Amino acid sequence: MVGYDNFVRHNPMTDRFEIIKFDHVEFWCSDAVNTARRFTWGLGMHEVANSNLTTGNRHYACSVVQSNDVVFAFTAPYCNSEEERDGSVFPHPAYDQDEAHAFIRKHGLAVRALGLRVSDAKEAYEQSVANGAHGVAAPFSSVDEATGKTLVVSEVKTVDDVVFRYISGDFDGPFLANCNVVDTPDINYGITRLDHTVTNVPKLFEAVDHVMGFTGMHEFAEFTSADVGTVDSGLNSMVLANNSEAILTPFNEPTFGTKRKSQIQNFLDHNNGSGVQHMALKTDDIFATMTEMKKRSFCGGFEFMPAPGQGYYDRVPERIGADTLTADQFKQLQDLGLLADRDDQGVLLQVFTKPVGDRPTAFLEIIQRIGCDKDEDGKPIEQAAGCGGFGKGNFGELFKSIEEFEKTMDKK
Repeated sequence: MVGYDNFVRHNPMTDRFEIIKFDHVEFWCSDAVNTARRFTWGLGMHEVANSNLTTGNRHYACSVVQSNDVVFAFTAPYCNSEEERDGSVFPHPAYDQDEAHAFIRKHGLAVRALGLRVSDAKEAYEQSVANGAHGVAAPFSSVDEATGKTLVVSEVKTVDDVVFRYISGDFDGPFLANCNVVDTPDINYGITRLDHTVTNVPKLFEAVDHVMGFTGMHEFAEFTSADVGTVDSGLNSMVLANNSEAILTPFNEPTFGTKRKSQIQNFLDHNNGSGVQHMALKTDDIFATMTEMKKRSFCGGFEFMPAPGQGYYDRVPERIGADTLTADQFKQLQDLGLLADRDDQGVLLQVFTKPVGDRPTAFLEIIQRIGCDKDEDGKPIEQAAGCGGFGKGNFGELFKSIEEFEKTMDKK
């Protein structure tokens, strides 16, 4: 690895199949309804579909929530016998109830599937398996009874118990075909799409080589412990991207030989293996989004990592440009505990929640990218993926913040 400063971004356009965008994220958990409602309240999402006993599904309960282009599904297995499941109607025919119970015992609340919209889920599966991926669910087609549209789904393992779920077809519902569509009030706080997902692994090169090998993705950025670590602990990170760079998926590994155990190793220990560490949710107005989210932090919403000290905010105007934000926005930046950084393309504003469950594992990131949204003539265009990069300074502050948070859990 050459580190952040020496890395030269290059897109070789090497995808083995067309990957279009993130489609959804599915969490496996022990209580789908209440977990989903925590996310709807905390993130400003609303339930759009479900599947459970009332719909004839005796295998699992599933609640699907959405905010603009962000779709989260929460799935919990029922505790019943194979005989009691006879006649069950469930949207995912490859779902294994016993596997789900084992997953939850091992990982707790955790991401099972990263759904990727591709042009052909069958081709994606075949290309992936032919290039080293372990097939989890062979391609299957479902015709949605309500719309008559077809969905093709396949799955391959990425790390440990996490899968890439390839999605294609003309079905354009919020999750899988034949879920029960529901209409609930939209309490949107401004979250628009999934910006990137981050996975923690014990061996970085092994994981990255494997995923790049079966998808053809390329390296988008990298960080070493010298870039973001502290004197107490560190990590190494490599960011992968598809051809369009609409899919950004960093992988982190722990470093060793420091005073404290790496926070990545701490994740691996509590997660009992590799897994998705966090998901970054993009907003076009982080100040408005965070104002709403912080109102709910102590009444069922999400709490946030501690803000940096005053010295950090004194340096922000110089770091990102004094004319990037208004005076009021610079004040809100500090009041809301947001981080700010920039690269040669644009500015990155972001903040991180504390872990979303009982274990110090998965958490969320709220992010706004400023810049890369005009052409050479100044005309508006769709914002370039990864505009503003990943913020070396922000990454370092996040690392310090998590380190300080973990110290509160140390035994006295």
